[in-house]
Amino acid sequence: MTDYGFYLLLGIGAGAIIAALGLGLVITFQGSGVVNFGYGAMTMWVVYVYADLREGAYVFPIPGLPARYHFGDDVGFVLAMVLSLLTAALMGLLVFLLIFKPLAKAPALANIVASVGLIVVFTALIDIRFEDKQNIRVGGILPREPVTITDGITVPRDGLWLALVVVIVAAALWVYSRYTKLGLVVRAAAENEKGAVLLGYSPSFLAGFSFVLASVVGGFIAILASPMIQLTSTVFTFGYLIPALGAALLGSFRYVVPTVVTGFAIGMVQSMFTKLQVDLSWFPEYGAREGLPFLIIIVAMVVFGERLPERGSVDDLGLPAVPPAKVTFVSAAIPVTLAVIGLVFFGPLWRGAIMTSVIAAVIALSFVVITGFAGQTSLAQMAFAGIAGFGLSKLATDWGVPFPLAPIIAALVAAMVGVILGLPALRLRGTNLAIVTLAGGVAISEFIFKNPNFVGDITTGGAQIPDPSLGDWNFALVFGTNSSRPIFGIFLVVVALLLAILVANVRSSPIGRRTLAVRSNERAAAAAGVNVASTKLIAFALSAFIAGVAGTLIGYRFGTVSDASFGVVASLTALAVAYLGGITSVSGAVTAGVVTTSGVVFFATGEVFERLGTWEVFVGGLLLILTAILNPEGIAGGIRKSVAEARSKKAQEAQAEPTAPEEDRVPVSASS
Repeated sequence: MTDYGFYLLLGIGAGAIIAALGLGLVITFQGSGVVNFGYGAMTMWVVYVYADLREGAYVFPIPGLPARYHFGDDVGFVLAMVLSLLTAALMGLLVFLLIFKPLAKAPALANIVASVGLIVVFTALIDIRFEDKQNIRVGGILPREPVTITDGITVPRDGLWLALVVVIVAAALWVYSRYTKLGLVVRAAAENEKGAVLLGYSPSFLAGFSFVLASVVGGFIAILASPMIQLTSTVFTFGYLIPALGAALLGSFRYVVPTVVTGFAIGMVQSMFTKLQVDLSWFPEYGAREGLPFLIIIVAMVVFGERLPERGSVDDLGLPAVPPAKVTFVSAAIPVTLAVIGLVFFGPLWRGAIMTSVIAAVIALSFVVITGFAGQTSLAQMAFAGIAGFGLSKLATDWGVPFPLAPIIAALVAAMVGVILGLPALRLRGTNLAIVTLAGGVAISEFIFKNPNFVGDITTGGAQIPDPSLGDWNFALVFGTNSSRPIFGIFLVVVALLLAILVANVRSSPIGRRTLAVRSNERAAAAAGVNVASTKLIAFALSAFIAGVAGTLIGYRFGTVSDASFGVVASLTALAVAYLGGITSVSGAVTAGVVTTSGVVFFATGEVFERLGTWEVFVGGLLLILTAILNPEGIAGGIRKSVAEARSKKAQEAQAEPTAPEEDRVPVSASS
């Protein structure tokens, strides 16, 4: 038992970080109603600024300004901390004013997409501005000398000091929220913003102050914790943020004490899992640490259920409008013909870009079903694709299941996993559901995609996908593992076309109408006789099946599948691209495929992006944020809106055009 006590205490430091980030999420949500998925990335930037200041430089985050201002030497702990926290405060204020304030009345999905854009922007900034400081360690801040707790248990004391600091900060925030006028107003505004307005407080001021406070708290604790970890651009972005989301969710995004206690518990239990993996032969070797936050979130869902609504709204997600399905021969023939011409007559680089766009369009179709039609925010679509991709490898390689049965079975397995992960949707919605699916996707990625027991030897670059064959006819002759063969590209186009027709038919079918009714108002749909539970699960199954088909296409294209293709970053990127194109229509999915990274648009404008160089990802993140703010219906939706407005204006002008009276008209003679 002594060893278990040692590992529990060793996890206090990680638990303190999780608890602090959970506090920041609670502060932000209480003041603004926003769950900021980019909070970890913002915190990471503050830590890198501190690390750079200790080496005598200050980094400017804005392109066009000098990369660094050099002080010449270490500025010292106090000045570095002060400048870093001022940076955090300014960053929190700007993020609110420029991004989340314009999205105050936007749907929850727009806020999620903007948060994803923040992750992209800050991760890119860190990789660019701190290119020479990746995988670094910060000098010690808190005392680190070992301390003996009991006989046989000696641990570094910096984790204990960090835990004490977090507890003090949490106590101060609890007092602030309970006994100060501003704290009480923020809590009241979380329940009723109109009440805060009547008391003379601006909701924008309260939200902006909450963003600043959360940014400072997170940056302060992360700086103190930085000597205990190896810094990378994603260590706080995902490694600690997802457990923090679980802690905040268990605290209902309202309460300080449950959030802090859960954060500490997650960190300590995750540390103990390291010991259990050694002592217990049956204990999972992969995914247990990452799966724990998912279990915490599921417990929160079961215990609290309907007590976890969206702030200020329960059922109204305000999603973009779903246009009627109008797939005609012309609308289908134009993109298919263009794609086939490019595949047949263009070079291998163009063919590769077209194939990437087609597969991305298939993934976007899965988002159209689950988010566009059903109104459910899923951040695990690429996890479903990975289930099918790795399943295809297992079916075709180990069990000899032939083509096309193997990819169909693999996609059906993905559909079943989609139903399982969709069960929380029966009680949660909006941002809370996004948290569940995000954590579920991480758990699947860590427990399955990195586990040789499921995917085989992953040290060879990924699980192998054999060439598809039908009897004695080996399709390797026409597409095989060569990722730019024209016939394989045409095969992708045919599959995408069939799925697009399927999704369009679903939109106009009875199940589609029931799905849209549930999306609009669950209670009204239930009152009209719609089975809300089965409708949601059908949507999850269909979307996961489509994502699974995309996973098998990725496998066949490259001949291998790896966890890098289906991780949490891939899921967030896929959602961002789908939203950018237009998440409520088939045309939006096609547009998403065209504009996806490494797709047709990126290849066609390669010279432009080549000039951007290392700023390419940063610019992509900014464009995503701007789309969420300015055009929540995406590119395709914006085009439809412009066309409709032009037609309406033309019709109005035609009606307003004066007509000459009958007696004033000049007859036209035969001679004229």
